Amino acid sequence: MSDGGWVVWRQDDNGNRFVVARFSVRAEAEELAAEMESRGHKQLYWVAAAE
Repeated sequence: MSDGGWVVWRQDDNGNRFVVARFSVRAEAEELAAEMESRGHKQLYWVAAAE
């Protein structure tokens, strides 16, 4: 587990990547990523350990 927490990333249609939010609990980050995808956003969302 990372001491830096967890980051939700977004990639747009042009391949640009952005940090959406940071969390200390991975489950909360996963929940946000899933919620954004379920809303029909066309971007790709994923969770990674913060560096």
